[in-house]
Amino acid sequence: MKEIYQVPTSQSLQGDVIISGAKNAVLPLMAATLLCRGISIINNVPQLDDVNTMAEVLRYLGAKVEHQNSSLTIDTRECDGYQAPYHLVTKMRASIYVLGPLLARLGQASVALPGGCAWGPRPVDLHIAGMQALSAKVELSHGNIHAHAGRLQGADFTFSISSVGATVNLLLASVLADGTTRLFNAAIEPEIDNLVDQLNAMGAQIFGKGTSTLVIEGVTELKAATIDAIPDRIEAGTYLIAGAITQGKVTVKQVQPAHLTALIDSLTATGTLICCEDDSITIDAQQRALQPISIKTGPYPLFATDLQPQWMALCVSLTGVSQVTDTIYPDRFQHVAELCRLGANIRVKGNTACIIGTPNLSGAPVKASDLRAGAALILAGLIASDYTEISDIHHLDRGYQNLIGKFATLGATIKRSHHPVATNQAIAAPLLSLCG
Repeated sequence: MKEIYQVPTSQSLQGDVIISGAKNAVLPLMAATLLCRGISIINNVPQLDDVNTMAEVLRYLGAKVEHQNSSLTIDTRECDGYQAPYHLVTKMRASIYVLGPLLARLGQASVALPGGCAWGPRPVDLHIAGMQALSAKVELSHGNIHAHAGRLQGADFTFSISSVGATVNLLLASVLADGTTRLFNAAIEPEIDNLVDQLNAMGAQIFGKGTSTLVIEGVTELKAATIDAIPDRIEAGTYLIAGAITQGKVTVKQVQPAHLTALIDSLTATGTLICCEDDSITIDAQQRALQPISIKTGPYPLFATDLQPQWMALCVSLTGVSQVTDTIYPDRFQHVAELCRLGANIRVKGNTACIIGTPNLSGAPVKASDLRAGAALILAGLIASDYTEISDIHHLDRGYQNLIGKFATLGATIKRSHHPVATNQAIAAPLLSLCG
């Protein structure tokens, strides 16, 4: 039976919302605890399906994991497993992060090829090439990555493209390698910096944080540590765009504005007012005629691909023509057809979408193909007339903690139930149907 979110139209979202810890930071931090025996603590951890999935992977490997409130305690003192199975890894692409630490500490790892969102090919070639550069023997068979090594050997490795996932795995592998490893064209996302801080707190010697060249002096052992996950810049960006699309005034709190510079600049260019404090950002789009602008995604600090679908929803609501180009994942446009079902006018050519603004959207049955596509459909649904029914919203449970509660603080009433609601009234209320 379908689960449904009923979302009555919000004329203008107003209020404050507290931003949770970043899942894209927490998952590497969790994998890093496999590098030593001990009890590690990660604070500011959101309650999300992806976090639960990684916890199950760690438990399968022998760790004890306890998640209370926003703190995660991971005990790896009896963690000796080296096989991460398909039935867990297929749920989430980030499960591949266990490859590096298992290989580094145990000398072997067997990890199923990862799953995750359903758009576009995202190969693991860089992960494998990086392990091979560190002298590991790697083979693919029966849908698994099998890697073996004595002690890994430090080496120079250049990423052919900037890759957050591969940078994470190479960092996790090289900290226990013999000698010096230099990573060139490494990702510089804030989540990478968060991981570097954790690893150095554990006793690693990593230099060059915040730059595309990371130098790792291998050590023989690490110790458990306590670390705080950074705020979720993608969640924060989603709520800021929600404020813009409803012409409201929204403040996101417990954030790091420096992590959202590209989005802030783009929102300012549309005509919204943005005010940044030390740990908060306020967007004021009340009674303002916003202008469409074009954006192009790119590696940090450029516009984040994880905010591309949400930005497209905003473009749909603005009078005029804009373009959205995704240079990171050219196939990340499955949400386009669903936005068009709501009345959007979008044409895609290659990795560029051309949007002709259509402020008057109308409700229709649509489907969330992935996490951020689901967020985009919520934003479009906030301004669509009648009811919008969005299926496969289980994707949203992977990346947005307490979505109903947080939208409620801004004035949008979202209810989750098991039965679709019919109405004869033209209420702009998106129904988000979750297939469990």
